[in-house]
Parts: sequence; structure tokens; C-alpha cells
Amino acid sequence: MLAAARALTAALLLFTGASADPVREQQQWVLDALNVEQAWNVTKGKGVTVAVIDSGVDVDVKELKGRVSVGPDMTAGVISRELPPGRHGTAMAGLIAASGEDDGLIGVAPESRILSLTMVTDEDPELVVPPPEQDEDQQVSDSPLARALRYAANHGAKVISMSIGSYGPLRSEREAVSYALGRGVVLVAAVGNDGLTNYARQNSTSYWSFPAGYPGVIGVAATDKQGRRAPFSSDNLSVLVAAPGVGVPVVKRESGYEMSEGTSSAAALVAGVAALIKSRYPNLPPEQVAQALASSARGRPAAGYDDQTGFGVVDAAAALNAAERLTGEQRSVAPGMEHFGQGEDSPMPTPPGPDPLRLWLYGGGVLFALVMFCGAIIVLNQRKE
Repeated sequence: MLAAARALTAALLLFTGASADPVREQQQWVLDALNVEQAWNVTKGKGVTVAVIDSGVDVDVKELKGRVSVGPDMTAGVISRELPPGRHGTAMAGLIAASGEDDGLIGVAPESRILSLTMVTDEDPELVVPPPEQDEDQQVSDSPLARALRYAANHGAKVISMSIGSYGPLRSEREAVSYALGRGVVLVAAVGNDGLTNYARQNSTSYWSFPAGYPGVIGVAATDKQGRRAPFSSDNLSVLVAAPGVGVPVVKRESGYEMSEGTSSAAALVAGVAALIKSRYPNLPPEQVAQALASSARGRPAAGYDDQTGFGVVDAAAALNAAERLTGEQRSVAPGMEHFGQGEDSPMPTPPGPDPLRLWLYGGGVLFALVMFCGAIIVLNQRKE
């Protein structure tokens, strides 16, 4: 069953960093690639809760202490279980909201909060082949991800980060995605690490991963230090934007740091940028947050878009500027299609019914004609006499 086959999208490669440099120095290239420090002059994410749907987050990590709320276990349905914090979920939460305590790792939105929703464990098997075809309407009525999305949307999350994935959509998840979007929640997901699979080689495209493949979800690909697409990063039309996903420092459970590789890290970083936007512009709807991220991205492909890095690498400061411009727009404009929505608005349509000015002109003309007619009759009568 697909619902039971949920796995960690990134198959995040975590390994002990060989460099003895302080973690802030190791992560500087990531902050530079996303232009985060300039964005911090405007906001650091205060007032925004980001739900991390993943393995559990370690609340005792110094950079996250006091700023993580733990929701119910989403894997167990109505049964509550105590699950230990996960390596993967803790790493993703740190990329989003780590405070930088004691010169430690700092997240993209260091003043945001985390809502930890456990949907997988670090021991879940990774999917390596597409599942058999199924009729979406005949699938299970609920799934852990669907429950997690609704819970997050109902408990104050403004952004949801999903560094998870499986092959094949579920109706319950698609409906939960729509529900969360309808409540103004920004959804961000990793597109997967299938770029080097046999399927990708044979078909020149990667198999779609969900939730990144659901409409309205911001799918994130991974890039390296040169801004190039990481070879393992999935390439398909679920990719909207890209972010660093190679050699990215992350926090470990309990203490310490590791290096990460995968689209998981890229998605968490973009979720942090989305938190910055929602902190500054809390009423900006999800589709316009996505538009701000895409329209302001750096390293845009020559064609404007491709299925490897989407519209380019996210630029946090530029995205905030784009969001500011969008706050005055009454309609969404797809990136690259600005000529359909910019410029002066058309004038308001004339209300139905007679035009008062034209009535006065018409009435005045009629009155003038009557006066002239009556005057002509008087003159003619006088001549006859």
C-alpha cells in the first residue's frame, strides 16, 4: 500500500564533517547562495511557525531549545506512541530555525518556531522503484501525511516543510494539500534524489515524488556550490525552484554537526525563506509566495525555466522585494507571464442605466429646440399681422 511506503525523500547522506572550521564558517556559502543575510535586515522570521513533517525533532538541541512544539505522532492514527527524536527531522528543523546559539548553526529564519510532526522514522525503508499503477479514488481514505497537513494547518503553521516523499499520489493527501492551501499555508517539499536512477537515464526525466508533485506545493531541487543542479536531484516538472543541497552543514541530535547531501536540505532552506516572507507579509497567499520565490530566483535557465532547477536558485532578499510588490496586486501572475498582468488596470465598467451627463445634454438640446420653434412661430405670426 502506498500510504505505508512513505520514505525519507532525500535519503539524506549525513556524515561527519572532516573540516575543523567552525560550523558558521562552513555554512557561510549556503547563506551567501541564498542571500539570506541581506534578507535579515528586513525580517528573521519572527511570529511564524513552520511545521516540519518528518522524523521527530530533538527539542534539546541548543540551537532549537525552547522553540519547538511537538505534535502527536501521525504514523499511528488514533493510537499515540512515544517515538524518539530523528536524525533527519532534527537536521531539517535546524536549517529552518536554528538560532545560532553560542556561534552554532543558524537557520534561514532564526526567529521562527518549529512544529514537529512525526510521520516517518529514520529507519523507514527508501523507495527505489515506482509502485504498481493504482486508481487514486480506490486508495485508502486517509494517510499519515494527510493527517499531518490538516493538523499543521489547524494549529497555527504558516509554512509546512516536507523533506519526505513516495511514488504515486493519494486522494486523501491531494485533498489535504488543498485544505492547507485554502487556509493560507505555504507548502514546500523536496522533489527527490532520483536523478541518477536507471529510470531517469532511460527516460531523460525522473519519476515524480509526492508531495512535491501535488499542485500548489513548491517543489525544490538541489544545487551545488557553483549553483549547478546536483546530479542526484530529480528532474521533472514538479521542480519550481532550487537551493543548496550539497555539502550543507546540519545539526545532529543532542549536539554537534554533520554535512548533508540531498534535496531534503534544499527544501528545508526554501521553507525557511518562505517563513521570512510570511513573517513580513503574513496575508500573502501561498500562490503569491511561490510567485515571489520563482520570479526573483538567481541563475535562471536560458529558456526561463527547466525541469532541473526550475526558475533558478532562491534569493531570499529578492524574494522579499518581489513579495512587497505583490502585496498591491489583486491577481496572481505566473512567473514569466508578466505581460498578461502588469501595467495600469482597465477602467471600471460604466454602470448600467442612463448617463446623467448625456441626459442633461439631451434635455438641454430639446429645450433649446422648443424655444427656437416657439420663437419662429411668434415671428411668423407677427409678419402676418
